[in-house]
Amino acid sequence: MSGKFISLLLFFVLFSSACGEGKKQPLAVGDKAPDFTAVSLTGETIQLSDWKGSPIILRFWSTDCKYCRADTPIFNQYFTKYNGKGLRMLYVNTGPEPMEEIKSFAAELDIVFPVIGVGGAALGAQYNVKIVPQTIFIAPDGTILTAILGGVGEAEFSEILGKYL
Repeated sequence: MSGKFISLLLFFVLFSSACGEGKKQPLAVGDKAPDFTAVSLTGETIQLSDWKGSPIILRFWSTDCKYCRADTPIFNQYFTKYNGKGLRMLYVNTGPEPMEEIKSFAAELDIVFPVIGVGGAALGAQYNVKIVPQTIFIAPDGTILTAILGGVGEAEFSEILGKYL
């Protein structure tokens, strides 16, 4: 994927949301990724700020998303390949599906990294995710590198995170 294409994708997703009486400033490339704490399907507590110093991939998805199902094996392979070099990855379900359906999806696709089921919609809202799949790449210093709407392949992983791994 060309750098020009990735640059165009940046404009798709980098987010704004209204909150309370005022508006939050839109998130943009280079901004600090909002911190959060979530509990994975296996009971692991994950706090984004604990992963500072590592490149991070946040994937927002739902069980009825055909792209999510299609490219999950690529996420698994990339994580397995670079986990030992510090890569952190998190799947965040943003849909209203029952927990059994989320667990079934994760088991069927043999997801090898943490998956968030409960609270995923709120986390998606924090990142202003409106459409899935959406993948957000975060640099080791905690800043947003880019966001991609739709399917993702190893070429995108390598182009975006290669220098960190």
